[in-house]
Amino acid sequence: MPHGLQAELKQKVPFTSREQEAYLSLLRTADALRAQVEARLKEFGLTGTQYNALRILRGAGPEGLPCREIGDRMITHDPDITRLLNRLEDRGFVKRTRARHDRRVIYGKITVAGLKLLREMDNPIEKHGREMLRHVGQEKLKQLIDLLELVRGGKSFHRRDAESAE
Repeated sequence: MPHGLQAELKQKVPFTSREQEAYLSLLRTADALRAQVEARLKEFGLTGTQYNALRILRGAGPEGLPCREIGDRMITHDPDITRLLNRLEDRGFVKRTRARHDRRVIYGKITVAGLKLLREMDNPIEKHGREMLRHVGQEKLKQLIDLLELVRGGKSFHRRDAESAE
């Protein structure tokens, strides 16, 4: 009788390997967590990528970051940082300026309104994150973090390596 992910997926045939099962389990778990966070972020009128970009820009400070650097720091790859910043700029959360040393380089900077929105979101989003994972326990969370870092440490997981292979 199927159990675990196999049962969740209503899959009658066993996985072809542990690697396949682990890979699919990671995808399924990431999707479930993403959906829960997206639902919470929707209450604030943001998507996950918009929230991620605002947090990156808050961390960058008043000088901001070049668009490429924002893209490199994103949790999930977004091929169109320009469009993402356009949407945030239209809502008054981000402004963009050209670099003085090279007019081709565009810097994204968080605005006062963007900082205010993040301050409003900080506690509810932090609490939501803790609630989603509190049943796992601190020791198991540390083990999970270590295992995920081990998986990402493989050569095929470096973002630049993966993009150049496409």
